Amino acid sequence: MVIDEPATATALAAGLNLTVDVVESLLAELQREYNGYTVNAPDADVASLAGEIVGKKVGNNAAPRGFELRNIAGGWRIYSRAEFAEIVGEFVLEGQTARLTQAALETLAVIAYRQPVSRARVSAIRGVNVDSVVRTLTQRGLIEDSGTDPESGAILYRTTSYFLERMGIGSVAELPQLSPHLPGLEGIEEYYDAGRM
Repeated sequence: MVIDEPATATALAAGLNLTVDVVESLLAELQREYNGYTVNAPDADVASLAGEIVGKKVGNNAAPRGFELRNIAGGWRIYSRAEFAEIVGEFVLEGQTARLTQAALETLAVIAYRQPVSRARVSAIRGVNVDSVVRTLTQRGLIEDSGTDPESGAILYRTTSYFLERMGIGSVAELPQLSPHLPGLEGIEEYYDAGRM
């Protein structure tokens, strides 16, 4: 459930100290059980009721689980069952509580203060490619497409109302001013000298 790519039967066998044949047999059995083909599944009555709720007539067999085990791309992986994808998606999107990475926070700050701004401009300011970070921020609903740059045709990004809500502010005009955090002209030589050491 937590790995990034499908697990091979060989890798699972090594991790469980079992033979590959035994692991493949167990995986096939689990796949059948998750698909509702066993009569020995626990809580068969509850499973039957769940099957009737989603519109499936279930006899003595257990109803399929909300997840399934698939053998794809040379390995095994657990997926949400397709008929429950919409419900699972609502929980996933509602429950997003993962913190943003440092790269995402920096990219979000550049977009917030320079909006509307292109991805290329953000990359130039940060000095790194920000394509994947911009995708993440868009998926999280913190930034959105605000049209295209008339000169270059590049997509411009801006923050969303969800961003303002998460920041606890009413508009981007309420963002903290950056000028108090920048070095003054009198301290600029010290700043550059420190960078050369």
